[in-house]
Amino acid sequence: MKYREHFDRQVTREDVWIPTRDGRTHLHARIWRPTDAETNPVPALLEYLPYRKTDWTAPRDAQRHPWYAGHGYASVRVDIRGHGDSEGTPGDEYDAQELADGVDVVNWLAEQPWCTGKVGMFGISWGGFNSLQIAALAPEPLKAIVTVCSTDDRYDNDVHYTGGAVLGIDMLAWAGTMLAFAARPPDPTSVGEDRWLPMWRERLEALDPFLHTWLAHQQRDDYWRHGSVCEDYTAIDAAVLAVGGWNDPYRDTVLRLVEHLPDDRVRGIVGPWSHQYPDRGLPPGPAIGFLQETLRWWDQHLKGEDTGIMREPKLRAWLNDPVPPATSYDVMPGRWVGDDNWPSPSVSWDERPLGGTGMGAAAPVLVRSPQHTGLDAGRFFPFGNASDLPPDQREEDGRSVCFDSAPLDGRVEILGRPRVRLRLDSATPRAHVVARVCDVAPDGSSTLVTRGVLNLLSRHGRDRAVEWTPGTYETVEFELNGIGYAFPPGHRIRVAVSDTYWPWVWPHGERGQLTVLPAESALLLPVRDPASDEDEHEGRGAIRFEEPEQAPPLPVTYERPAEATPERLVTYDVAKGEWTLEVDPNYGGSRVYTDGLRYEESARETYRIRADDPLSAVAVSEWTIRLRRGDDWDAEIMTRTELRATATEFIMDSRMETRADGETVVKRAWHRTTPRTSA
Repeated sequence: MKYREHFDRQVTREDVWIPTRDGRTHLHARIWRPTDAETNPVPALLEYLPYRKTDWTAPRDAQRHPWYAGHGYASVRVDIRGHGDSEGTPGDEYDAQELADGVDVVNWLAEQPWCTGKVGMFGISWGGFNSLQIAALAPEPLKAIVTVCSTDDRYDNDVHYTGGAVLGIDMLAWAGTMLAFAARPPDPTSVGEDRWLPMWRERLEALDPFLHTWLAHQQRDDYWRHGSVCEDYTAIDAAVLAVGGWNDPYRDTVLRLVEHLPDDRVRGIVGPWSHQYPDRGLPPGPAIGFLQETLRWWDQHLKGEDTGIMREPKLRAWLNDPVPPATSYDVMPGRWVGDDNWPSPSVSWDERPLGGTGMGAAAPVLVRSPQHTGLDAGRFFPFGNASDLPPDQREEDGRSVCFDSAPLDGRVEILGRPRVRLRLDSATPRAHVVARVCDVAPDGSSTLVTRGVLNLLSRHGRDRAVEWTPGTYETVEFELNGIGYAFPPGHRIRVAVSDTYWPWVWPHGERGQLTVLPAESALLLPVRDPASDEDEHEGRGAIRFEEPEQAPPLPVTYERPAEATPERLVTYDVAKGEWTLEVDPNYGGSRVYTDGLRYEESARETYRIRADDPLSAVAVSEWTIRLRRGDDWDAEIMTRTELRATATEFIMDSRMETRADGETVVKRAWHRTTPRTSA
C-alpha cells in the first residue's frame, strides 16, 4: 500500500449542516475539498451512510475522501437522517425519506459556490445501494456513480431472502446489527452538549426492529420492488461503474448491470474480493489501485476528460485458478479477463446430465439431508477475516447427494452464473432444494466453487407461493451465484444436492424429502473459451491495474479483547443431538481515536438446530456498544434479538437497553409473531 501525503491541490476539511426539503431536519456532513475551490470550482462526490462518519467509518473515510479532494474534488461524507450526527429519527433501510434526503443533498452540493454543478455518488454496501437507487431517481446534477458490493434486487439478492427462502443467517443477524447501530447516540462534540441526549432519546423512542417488517413481506411485493433498480434499468441516466467480488454475495448485480445498462454508460469489475473496497488489501487479494481507477471514472464523466476508461472491456473479471479448500486466502491465483459484451460470445453453455457418463447413477435418488447441513457454508458476508470462507466441503458433501464427473481431460474455465435443472418430486408441500458445485481434487478434498438455493414454493415466481403436490414430478431450474473459476485436468466437477442449508436457509416447518431423477437433470456451465483472451485484448494489451494508493491512515489504536474467542465455533451436544454455531462478526472491534473517544464494540451470533427437527432452529444476535470520552461522555447500548418458529408462524423477540453515565435512558422490548406464508 502506498500512502500519498502530497497532492496537486491543498485540502481543507469542514463540518456543515445540509438542509432537507422538510425545512426542519438537517443532515450532518463532513467535506474535504481543495482550499482554492471557491475560485476554482470542482465536482462533488457523495458517500451517504448510516454508519457514523465521526467514529465507525472514520478510518475508512480518511483513506479515500482526502485523496479525492487532493485530486480536485469536493469529497463529502453525510450521515443519513436519524444516524450519526444527523437530525431526525431513523427509518427503514432505503425508505422513501432516505432517498428523498439523498436527492436534496445532491442538489445542495451542486448549488455550492465551490462546486461545478456536477455530482457523483459512491459507496460500498449500503452506500452502493443508495447510489444506485438515487441514480434511478435521476436528480439532474448526478452524472456518475461508483457502486461497490451492492444490489439491484432487494428481494432476491440481499440479506433477507435468497431463491425465495428466508436467509436465516443474515435476516436475523443484520436486523440485530442494525438495531444496535441505529441505537447509537449523536456525538456531543458535533451536535452540542445540550442537544445530544434529547436527540438520542427521540431516536430510541422511534426505533422498531427491521426484522418485523422484513418477515411481514415473504414474497416479492411492492415493498421489495421499491429501491430495486432491476424493476426499470432505463430510469438510470448516470454513468455506472459497478464493482464486486466473487466472495461477496452481491457479485451477480455487476453481471446484471453490465447486461442491462447501455454500453456507453456502464463498466463492471469483479475481482476475487470479499465484502470490502478492493484497495484495502484484505483477504482474498490481489488488491488493486481502486482509487486511481475510480478517478479515471470521475475525470471522464464529471470533468469531461478522455481517460480511456470507456475503452476498457465492458466487464473485467478475475478468473480464479484452482485452489485447495481454505477459510482464507491472502491472494487468489488467477488472471484478469475482459469481455466487451455481456452475455459474452466467448462463453457457451455446457450441459452435463447428472445421470450421464461420470455424473452418477441414472436411477431415482432420495435427498433427505440432516438439518445441520450448511454449517460449513462459511460466512454469508465474508469480511476479510480468518474464518470467513467455506472449509473443505467433504462433510457437507457427505450430508448431501453428490453427482461427480469423470476426471477432467483438460482445463475447464467458467465465467458467469451456472444453472441446475432438476426433475424432482417433493414428499411435502413445502421444501427447499440447494445445489453446490465443488472442485474435487484427486485426494478427495472438495473446494466450494458456487451454490444456489430455490424455495420450491417460489418456483413459478418470487411474487407467489405455490405449494407442491406430493407424488408429482416437475422440472425446476435455478441459477447459482456467479463465478470465474478454472477446473484443472484430473479433477472432478461435483454437484451436491441437499434439501437443507442451515443457518443460511431457514428450514420449512416439516421434515421433507426429495426424489430426484438424475437422467432428466443437468448442470449447465458457462464455459469460457481461453483463446478469446487474445481477441479481447487485441490492440490494448492485457488488463492491468495500478498498485493500491490511499491518503495516510487515521491514527487509531485498535484494542483486542482480553479473552479472545473464536470467530466461528461449531459444537455438538451428543445427548441432545443439537448443533450450535457461534459467530463473532468482527466488524472492527474496539478502538481509540486521537480526540480521546473510546469506541467499544462486541457482538455474538448464535445458531442452534437439532439434526432431525426443523422446528428446533433458533437464531440469536447480541450486541454491546459503548462510546466514551474521558469523564465527559459515556453512552452504552445493549441489544438482543431472537428468531424462532413454529410450523405456522415466526416468533421474534428483541430488547434494547441504553445508558448515559450509568443511568438508564430508554429500555424497550418487542414481541411479534407473523404467519409463515412462504418461508
